Amino acid sequence: MPKSPKNAISPTRTENYPEWYQQVVKAADLAETSDVRGCMVIKPWGYAIWENIQRTLDGMFKATGHENAYFPLFIPMSFLEKEAQHVEGFAKECAVVTHHRLEPDPDGGLRPAPSAKLDEPLIVRPTSETIIGATFARWLESYRDLPILINQWANVVRWELRSRMFLRTTEFLWQEGHTVHATEEEARKETRLMLDVYADFAENVMGMPVIKGEKTEGERFPGAVATYSIEALMQDGKALQAGTAHFLGQNFSKAQEIKFQDQSGFEVYAWTTSWGVSTRLVGGLIMTHSDDDGLVLPPKLAPAHVVILPIYKDDAQRAEVLAYCESLKTELTQKRYDGDPVRVRIDDRDIRGGEKKWQWVKRGVPLRLEIGPRDVAADGLFVARRDVGGKGQGVARNEFIANVSRSLAEIQQALFDRARQARDASSVRIDTLGEFEAYFQENAPGGLAYCHFVDGAETEAKLREMKVTSRCVPIDAPEESGACIFTGQPSKRRGIFARAY
Repeated sequence: MPKSPKNAISPTRTENYPEWYQQVVKAADLAETSDVRGCMVIKPWGYAIWENIQRTLDGMFKATGHENAYFPLFIPMSFLEKEAQHVEGFAKECAVVTHHRLEPDPDGGLRPAPSAKLDEPLIVRPTSETIIGATFARWLESYRDLPILINQWANVVRWELRSRMFLRTTEFLWQEGHTVHATEEEARKETRLMLDVYADFAENVMGMPVIKGEKTEGERFPGAVATYSIEALMQDGKALQAGTAHFLGQNFSKAQEIKFQDQSGFEVYAWTTSWGVSTRLVGGLIMTHSDDDGLVLPPKLAPAHVVILPIYKDDAQRAEVLAYCESLKTELTQKRYDGDPVRVRIDDRDIRGGEKKWQWVKRGVPLRLEIGPRDVAADGLFVARRDVGGKGQGVARNEFIANVSRSLAEIQQALFDRARQARDASSVRIDTLGEFEAYFQENAPGGLAYCHFVDGAETEAKLREMKVTSRCVPIDAPEESGACIFTGQPSKRRGIFARAY
């Protein structure tokens, strides 16, 4: 009887996908749970991935005319109360500050000082539309001040009952863009532009195929006129909302008095947008590409493109092999990939070779090199690609150096192609409620279901019963006559439905 293959991660994806995910985070040394319930500590390897996400997106934002700024962590409760839908949407997730000082408790320990109670409670930032809107109201006087194009990199707090590292934590990192425009047309154009930026980043940097679409009313951002999202499919058949862009109309302008004098001299309300992505992208990265041996990283986001593992038995061999590795690293870092020098690390830690190798496999480095005395003598090296697995092969040193940029580009494209094929294989068109219920029955793998529907309370109620969500109506979906599978009413469009994170 053949032996079952050994994997670095246990359980495997097919055995227990949620636990597999947690074990990949642990094995790749990305993050760990913290002493604060629902929060996480992002470790250096995980934070380096976030820094690469941040650096790339920041450049894309600035290329489209946006500037970075920073706004307060604390938001007066009265600010949220000015926009009714907004406060209703976030009320259950808010952390509230009521005192500004502690004092010794008579029974021991500390307590909030009764004399230090705030006149008005402060909300720890769940999102910043209201506080930034109040600032914009001070900045804006004339049409000459428009547009205002601002982005903020920050942390936010949304109280979670059940957390999962990177995907859903009480505190997380993100960016939030906030813009102000003179006309509705300009604001709508901005919303779609940023959705396109997110889709470009997801597909061409993360290697994660996405669908751009508009959210249904039930999934719309609280207080928005329209919400657009990029939706991705994870390996377990669940969808992940990977980024959102909101056309806010004049709702927040009227709540925050964001007005300006137009070219005719009349005072009018401005049109605003907001848009954001978060450290949830790291979770999406894990679940899109990783396998049962751990993390698999697309080269454009990998903290290291190449890791070099020297192999030797004694001090003489060590000196010879390390000198060879250092000169190889120097030559590789002179090569460029995606506009930057190739990122190379040498791991000369005094641990067993097999353990060291598997640590880097689990961390997902795209190219792993093993170099011993024989490789030095032959002016070669042993190389393994993380995306295809297997033991790898011997290659001449000059050949590897000459082709390293092309190899990284091939890995980047291969990961995207594989993810897109997997998504397409798990996408179906469904025309009856019976088919829909069968597709999303409890033990079925699921995926993306394209169905005729009519947006409304009846549809949302049936979806909740089945624990399925409406993801979006694809922007590029053709008009098509049909009948809503939930209500039987006439429909001219198909939406996407899935179980989701």
